[in-house]
Amino acid sequence: MTLAGDDLLPNPDLTATRGISIAATPSEVWPWLAQLGQNRGGFYTYDWVENLAGVEIHSVDTVEPELQIRSVGDDVNLAPEVVLSVVHLEDERHLVLRGAVALDGTGAGAPYDFTWAFVLQPRTDGSTRLVVRERYAYLTDWAKVLVEPIEMVSFLMTERMLRGIRDRAEHSPSRTSLRSPNHR
Repeated sequence: MTLAGDDLLPNPDLTATRGISIAATPSEVWPWLAQLGQNRGGFYTYDWVENLAGVEIHSVDTVEPELQIRSVGDDVNLAPEVVLSVVHLEDERHLVLRGAVALDGTGAGAPYDFTWAFVLQPRTDGSTRLVVRERYAYLTDWAKVLVEPIEMVSFLMTERMLRGIRDRAEHSPSRTSLRSPNHR
């Protein structure tokens, strides 16, 4: 299926799409997506693994208004020197990040261009399907050698991130929908 942001890299060299069902509405999931980033609320993954690489990520367990992404052009850090930009944003629907990341953390001489889309799909029962898509366009002959091993690690980290978002959205103290009538 076509997702928000696919048009930015129409002929990617590598695409990875993952998803998870969440027993919460898009409005209950959205705040967790809107604070993704090393410079924000973390990635809800294995912080200890990310911190082995010295990226100083600390995933929060509460929605923090001051950490929320507000508009197209906002920065979302993967690490202190590795920054993606918000290129598409529609509250409670999708967030698309983009960046050409070089080995030195800048965009200069980057081996690949990259988009990272987070799409919330409401379901008729009030739940949400969160779909995450990564798209890579190789800019150098050797990009594949770098990207494909990164993608293997990304698989593990994204699976954990999806579960982290799901668990936070489903167990948020402010949640009221999709709870059983006997829930207190």
